Amino acid sequence: MLYAYVSTGAGLSPIPSDAELTSAIWIDLYRPLDSQVASVTAMGYEIPTLADMEEIEISNRLYTDNGTLYMTAVLPGQLPDGEHAAMPVTFILNQQRLVTVRHHAPRPFETFSVRADRSSAGCSSPERVFLGLVEEIVGRLADISEAVGKVLDATAGRVLGVQAPDDDDLKTALVTIGHQAELMGRVRMGLLSMDRILVYQAAGSAQRAESGSTRSLRAATQRDIQALEVHADFLTSRIGMTIDATMGMIGLQQNERVRILSVITALFLPPTLITSFYGMNFDVFPTTHWNMGLGLAAGLMVSSVIGVLILLKIKNWL
Repeated sequence: MLYAYVSTGAGLSPIPSDAELTSAIWIDLYRPLDSQVASVTAMGYEIPTLADMEEIEISNRLYTDNGTLYMTAVLPGQLPDGEHAAMPVTFILNQQRLVTVRHHAPRPFETFSVRADRSSAGCSSPERVFLGLVEEIVGRLADISEAVGKVLDATAGRVLGVQAPDDDDLKTALVTIGHQAELMGRVRMGLLSMDRILVYQAAGSAQRAESGSTRSLRAATQRDIQALEVHADFLTSRIGMTIDATMGMIGLQQNERVRILSVITALFLPPTLITSFYGMNFDVFPTTHWNMGLGLAAGLMVSSVIGVLILLKIKNWL
């Protein structure tokens, strides 16, 4: 799909149906068709394929061609089937327009067009649209981080609550924490990618007339990214602590079960020894023909169980 927007000064609006694509200040290609790629390529842009965007070589992620910046970041988003993943998004920026290429749906690309009038960068130039979009992306990453923190609070509360969690609760907690760890990994990758892009874009636009007026906007966004990276480190440590606490609770439950089994074994070991002793098949054996032999054996077994119970109570092992 191809989405094109024109600047209204303070915000963005979809390009009129009768307008030329060249009038757009932002062209967003989402899983584009060949015809859509061809129409943008005809305007002088090199549209990378998904394979090109996934290439990890630095020369493919950040480069300049004829004054046009090509910058690729890895951002969390949603696939058409509803699954969430971190995939590359390419930003193509020059003095005429901003072109974005993506094969999944990060939420800022859907919300920025209607919220562009609230952007601190404005929409008077492609660079400002780019900085506004980056600001929206960073804000989304901050929202995800905040949501992860709330999930960790709830999960830690269930694991470390006054009421001991059962097996199902602990299993659910481990799965939940694993999902949040994966999500934080995507957030950290997005923050790192956006930071690199801003540094590269700053260097690439240093000679432009507008670079001075946008420097403060870029610097503010980079400070936000750095603060979010610190918060991401904090959340990562919390994830590790919550996993340790969950595994500790699982270990305590297992130890409790092993302790119960050990007590049962200790209780029945003396009676088993007595039974084995009296079960020996010898012709000459004391009390073999004694009428009170069965009662004596039963009494010894009961006494041994009581004795073990008393010992365990004295040792405070029960």
